[in-house]
Amino acid sequence: MRPSRLVPAAALLALIIAWGRHPAGWAALVLAVVLGAAVIAAVHHAEVLGRRVGEPFGSLLLAIAVTIIEVALIVALTVSSESNHSLARDTVFAAFMITTNAVVGAALLAATLRGSVASFQASGTGAMLATLTAVATLSLVLPNFTASTSGPTFTTGQLVFAAVTSLSLYLLFVFVQTVRHREQFEPQDQVDPAEEHDRPTGRQTGESLALLIAALVAVVGLAKTISTALEETVLRLGLPLTTVGVIIGLLIIAPEGITAVRSAHSGGDDVQQSFNLAYGSAMASIGLTIPVIAVVSIVFDMQLLLGLRPADMVLMALTIVVSVLTVTPGRATLLQAGVHLTIFAAYLSLAIMP
Repeated sequence: MRPSRLVPAAALLALIIAWGRHPAGWAALVLAVVLGAAVIAAVHHAEVLGRRVGEPFGSLLLAIAVTIIEVALIVALTVSSESNHSLARDTVFAAFMITTNAVVGAALLAATLRGSVASFQASGTGAMLATLTAVATLSLVLPNFTASTSGPTFTTGQLVFAAVTSLSLYLLFVFVQTVRHREQFEPQDQVDPAEEHDRPTGRQTGESLALLIAALVAVVGLAKTISTALEETVLRLGLPLTTVGVIIGLLIIAPEGITAVRSAHSGGDDVQQSFNLAYGSAMASIGLTIPVIAVVSIVFDMQLLLGLRPADMVLMALTIVVSVLTVTPGRATLLQAGVHLTIFAAYLSLAIMP
């Protein structure tokens, strides 16, 4: 039996055994490994479904699947933690920085290492970046400058507004990407007949759908089970609590990032699918996570810290400016790849040593 089929079942079995307990030490480590394997399996089966429906629906489906996992992890950890009220902010910002710098930079690097110039559709990619800039600023920067509350927080009314606008902009983007201007998000190169031949069958698609659901259930449950051990380990290592958000972001985005880089490397000079994955995932992360975590915070009467720290706002502004300069020409070189990867390295260093 293939690992992609075995892992969801094994993860569900591990969840049943560990449910209701508080594992620590080696037990928590084993469950963390199983959790990571379940995430990778979930992304794999989402990719199978994506190949069935085609581009840009494939990238959209993968982004939504990854975001469901992210939201589940954030909700599980937020509800179980009494002190980490900034987890949602840290995780969403981590997803933003990972996708817009690490994934974009690595994809451009893979496409340009052989001396070529990476090309993509500036109109569609620019639209994604504009939407991402709006939802990120309204949700993660604006809380620092409101006068109704002290600190980087929203009032209940402001939080509801941020949740509604984030979800509305994301749904509007999905409509434009898949219906109104779908051609602006499709790869410029023609589809390889061999790739069309590899399209999953109906049976394979149904199997992947069932295994994807199983993997998602396992991820949610295992995240809830090891949440306390994860925070204790981070604090024991002397790292800031915000590192938990970075770990979640890396765990969730890594498999999708590998897919984007592989797509850029195999696609020659066309990296549109990689950009669809990167920016689409970042928008889904904010557009879907903020509304869900807003509902959770209201229901459980929890204080939610959303405003970014000053250093993070600088990194976000730098990322947006550099991304605009990268996207506008519709072509990028090795230099742009290096710039994006350098910004991501700066983000990691500040996350560990603020």
